[in-house]
This record gives sequence, C-alpha cells and structure tokens, in this order.
Amino acid sequence: MTTTSLVRAELARLTATPLARLAFIALMVVPLLYGGAYLWANRDPYAKLDQVPAAIVDQDAGATLDGHTVDYGKDVAKRAIDGDAFKWERATAAEARSGVRNGTYDFVVTIPHDFSESLVSAQSDDPKRARLVMTTADTNSYLASTIAEQAGKTMRTAVAEQVGKEAAKTLLVGLADVRDSLGDAVDGAGTLASGAASASNGADQLASGTSALRDGAAQLATGTKALPAQTTKLNDGAQQVATGAASLSSGLSTLQEQTATLPAQTSQLNEGADQLQSGLHQLRDQTATLPSQSATLAQGASRVADGNARLADEAAPFITGVQQLAADSPALAAQLKPVVEASALPADQKTALLATLDQLAASGQQLGTGAAALSGNLGALKTGSAQVAAGASELATKAPGLTSGAKRLSDGSDALAAGTGKLAAAAPALSNGIGTAASGASTLSSGAAQVASGTSTLAASAPTLTNGAQSLATGTATADDGAQKLDTGLHSLKDGSSKLADSLDQGRTKIPASTASQRESQASVISDPVRVGDDNVAAADNYGAGLAPFFISLAAWIGMYALFLILRPISKRAITAVKKPVQIVLGGWLTPVVLGVVQMVALFFIVRFALDLGVQWPAATIGVMVLASATFAAILMALNVLLGSVGQFLGLVLMLVQLVTAGGTFPWQTLPGPLAALHFALPMSYSVDALRQTMYGGSTGAVWSDAGVLLCWMLGALLVTFVVAARQGRSRTLRDLRPSLIG
Repeated sequence: MTTTSLVRAELARLTATPLARLAFIALMVVPLLYGGAYLWANRDPYAKLDQVPAAIVDQDAGATLDGHTVDYGKDVAKRAIDGDAFKWERATAAEARSGVRNGTYDFVVTIPHDFSESLVSAQSDDPKRARLVMTTADTNSYLASTIAEQAGKTMRTAVAEQVGKEAAKTLLVGLADVRDSLGDAVDGAGTLASGAASASNGADQLASGTSALRDGAAQLATGTKALPAQTTKLNDGAQQVATGAASLSSGLSTLQEQTATLPAQTSQLNEGADQLQSGLHQLRDQTATLPSQSATLAQGASRVADGNARLADEAAPFITGVQQLAADSPALAAQLKPVVEASALPADQKTALLATLDQLAASGQQLGTGAAALSGNLGALKTGSAQVAAGASELATKAPGLTSGAKRLSDGSDALAAGTGKLAAAAPALSNGIGTAASGASTLSSGAAQVASGTSTLAASAPTLTNGAQSLATGTATADDGAQKLDTGLHSLKDGSSKLADSLDQGRTKIPASTASQRESQASVISDPVRVGDDNVAAADNYGAGLAPFFISLAAWIGMYALFLILRPISKRAITAVKKPVQIVLGGWLTPVVLGVVQMVALFFIVRFALDLGVQWPAATIGVMVLASATFAAILMALNVLLGSVGQFLGLVLMLVQLVTAGGTFPWQTLPGPLAALHFALPMSYSVDALRQTMYGGSTGAVWSDAGVLLCWMLGALLVTFVVAARQGRSRTLRDLRPSLIG
C-alpha cells in the first residue's frame, strides 16, 4: 500500500455517503467563512466613521479681542460639522448626556462657556488654558471612546493652529509697527543728544561751585567737633556743684531742726550726771566690805557642800538595802503564804496573817519607791550644794574687782558731771551757729541750680550744632559727588544718546519690511511649523489588510482542526498490515495538506479579489499560507496520534493560546512577560509575520527566516508521529482496527 493509495482511500472514506460528503464540505468551508467573514466585516471601518453618531454642545459665550467680538466655540463646531469626520449633531447639554447614556450618541464634545475667553487670555497678564470636555460611555463601544479621544486631539490641534496663527499675525504686525516707530525714535535720540551736550556744560559749572562749598563745610565741622565733649564736662561739673549744694542745704536744715532742743537736752544731761555721781558714791561706800563678806560666804557654802556629799555617800548603801528589801518583799510574802495556809493556826489568825503578808508586799513596793525618790533628792542636794559652793567661791574671787570697779565708776562720774556742765553752757552758742550756716547753704544751693540749668541747655545744644556742621559737611560732600557724577553722567548721556540714535537706526534696518500677504504666510508657518510626511516602506491598504495575516493564520489552524474531526490521523489498519510507518505517516499527513491547499487558495482569492485587500507578493503569500496550513496539519496530527481525543482537545487549547500570543492585533511587546516568551515559541507568530512581509512588501529575509521556523515545527511534528506510529506497529488491539469517525 503506497502513500498515494492511502490518500485516495481516506478521501473516498470522507465522501462515501451523502452525510459524510455534507460534513466534509461543511468543515472545508469553516476556515473560509471564518477568515472571509471577519475580514469583510473589518475591511475598512475608518472609511465609515462618518456614520458614527456624535453630538457637539456649544456653550461658548464668546469674548472680545482687540475691540472685536470673537466666538471660537462657534468656529470649532462649524468646522467639525462641515468636516464630516463623524455624524455630528448639535445638541443641548441635557440631550447630549442622555443620548450618550441610551446609545443615541457614541460620544459628545462640549465647548464650555469660557472657551473663547480662555483662548484670548493668552494675550493678558492672567493666561488660562482653554479646554474641550469629551463625554463617552464604553457601554456603546470601547473603540468608539478611543476614536473620540482622537477626535478631541484633532479639534485641539485645529484650534491651536487657528489661535497660533492669529497670535503670530498680531506679533508680526506689531514688529512692523515697531519698525515704523523706530524712525521717530531715531529723530528723538538726536534731539536728546543735543540737549545732553548743553546739560553737560552746566554740570561742569555746578561741579566747581559744590567743590568750594564742600571745603568750607569741612572746616566748620572740624572746628565744632570737640564742642559737645567740652560742654558735657562743664555740665557734669555744674551738676555736681548743684547736687552738693542742695545736699549741704538739706543737711544743715535737718541739723538745725535736730539741734533746736540741744540746750535743754544738755541741761537735763548735766542733771542726770549729777544724780549718777551721787548714786555711784553710795555704791562705792556700800561695796567697800564686799570682799570680806563674800569670802566668809564661800567658806560656809564649801562646808555645806562637803556635808551634803558625805550624807549622800553614807545614805547610798542604806537606800540600796531598802530597795533590795522592797524588791524581795513580794516574793517573801508569796513564799510565806503557803506556810501560813498549811499551819494549824485558827482560821481568823490565818486570815489576819495573810492580810498582813499582802500589806507587807504592798508596803515593800511603796518603800522601794520612796527609797528611789530619796536617792534622787540626795543626789540633787549634793549637786546643788556643790554648785552653790562654786558660785560663792567665784563671788569671793571677783568681789575685790567689783569693789574696784565701783570706785572707778564713782571717779568717772565726777569727770562726767564736770563735762556735761561745760556742754550745757556751750550748747546755745552751737545751735545759733548751725542756724546761720543753714541759711547760707540754702542761698548757695539756689544759685548752683541756676548755673546747672544753663550748662545743661548748653550741653544739649552743642551736639545739635556739631551734628548740623557734620551733616552740612556730609551733605556738601555728597552734593559735590553728585555734581561730579552728574557731570560724568551727562557726558556719558551725550555720548550714549549719539550711539542710541545710531543703534536705533541700525536696528530699524534689521527688522525686515513685510507686506500683509507676507505676514499672512509667515503666521501660517509659525502656527503650524511642522508637517509630518508619510513614508511607509511597507504599508497595508486599510484596517482589514492590517488584520488579514492574523486571521488567515487563525483560519488555517481552525481549518486543520475541523478536518481532523473527521480525518484519521494515520491508518491503523495499514500500520498493522503494511508495517511501513514512513509511508503511513506521509499518507495520513498529505490528506489534510491537500485539503489545506484547497482551503488556502480559496481563502487567498476571497481576500485578494472578493474583499479587494492589497497583496504585494501574491505567489509568496500563497506559499506561506500553504506552508502554515501544512505545518498546522503536522502539529495537530502529532497531537492526535500521540494522545488521541486528549490531543484533539490540546489542539484547541493551543489555538486559544496562540490567539493572544501571535501579536496579530497589538505589538507583541505589549504582552506580559510569560506570554511574550510564548510568542517566540509557538508557530502561528511566524506565519503571521511572514504573511505581513509578503502582503505589504516587506523583507524577503524575514520571510525565509519565518518559513524556516515553520518548516522546523512541521518536521518535528512529523518525526513525533513517525515514532508513535512505529511503536504502534509492533502491537495492535481490536479497537485500533475498527476506529470511529473521529478517530
């Protein structure tokens, strides 16, 4: 059994019955319907954006620019509606918002009431940025929202160009006006130069006069420089004299008041001195015998102290014995009580005797207390008599000195009485002299105060005079400097004004002269200085052509997947009978490849002619489509042979994974890391890239590289199928010999 006969047998099996033929035709058409219908629906959606409903709400209140009323919002709305980029309708704010919510409009552009005012504010001190409000609802269509954003950017660019052009025109007109005005400025600068020359001559004369004034003021300031210090010293001396005179007058007045009663007081003092003299004479006479009496007293006190000491010492043993007896009496009574109670004495005697013992114990305690008190009193008597003896001895020792002192006091009182008599006699004359001195001091204080007042006024005025002289000197020096600078400045002004006239004339010639039409062209270039050129080295004709490589590859996979629902991957009967795995694998693979070629050629004609999508290299495109279909057939056959129904399911999973990793819509660089890695590992990524190169006229090197990767996938899948088929040829089951329709 040859490979060709295996292919014919499989095709015959697929068309054996009407139902089988119907299923075969339906599965063959699946990739054509999928690829063709989707590309037809998305052939060129941007060409029909004028059918997308959109609302524009113009709330602009307008503004005033250079005395003219402008309404940029009205212009923007008119330009948008006239442009027919979308199906624009004017609406109120409420209608527009409601329309976005219920799907009447895909998006709304609102021009706020301050739109024109914000645009013209660019020429004021408080510029504000104008804004357009875009209202969208993704419930209508997410891509519609994205398209709305582009519409907003287009409006913004148009407004910016219009406003920029007007601003540039204003600037260019201003420059033209400046150029015209510079001629008048040149004439004015010439007049300024002439006046500056005259002013310079007057400044020379002013400088000479201020120099002489400066020298005189400097001499005056030097002469008065030491005046404040000198007047301050004079004022300090006068103030000291006035203060001293006032203090002297006050002191003498106080002294006069305090000595007014001095004569009477000295008289009383003299009388008291006489009385003191008489009393001290009596004290002297009465203390003449004190030494002998105190000696006798000391001897008696000493004997008493010795007797008390002996008494205390001799009574101590007795008191100790009494205290011991008192301490032992309770115990003795306690010892005798049992004896009395045990004796044969009558009861009344026992009772009387026991009462006596109790009284003895109590009396012993009282006796001990009295003995302790007696011991303390004897000790106190001994100590007190010793102190009395010591005091009497000390009195006897000091008595002669006391007598001698009394005599000296008596002799001193005689001298005191004589002195107070003389003081009483001189006191009236002293009081009169103090009164006279107080009167003279009051007159001196009054005069000194007047002198001090005058010197204070002089000292206060002297700094003012000196400061005035210094200020005059400084002012004249400043005036002289100013006059010199004025002279220099006017000379510079004369030279500068001449240069100004020349520079203004040169500047006027550097501003180019322009006409109104030239300024219009210049403003247009300034407002839109850059145009982006379109130089696409490999361009797709439209949106459908951009999606075609992805959906052709996806249709090729779906076509193969659908065919393997009814195709047998390999003939298990042939494996059992023929045992030639290479021929059997090629026979199982060539059947879907032949059918895939039919599908791909039919799909190419639909894409190229029915949908009119441009293809730069038709033959290469068909070749890549057939290679991709054959590669996908090999992969799906290997999965089916290796895993059976599970492999069929994995073919579906693999298609879904490649749906997101092939980079058919967005660039593969936007994929997450793991999916980006799968982009380079799976075959559909290379079929999509190869079809882009052939359809858009890209790189032939990239086409060959992608084709090489697809070929490697195909050979690898066939090798896996061969290994599995060779292993199955060694052992078969009854179920392997009677396969179902789906294998």
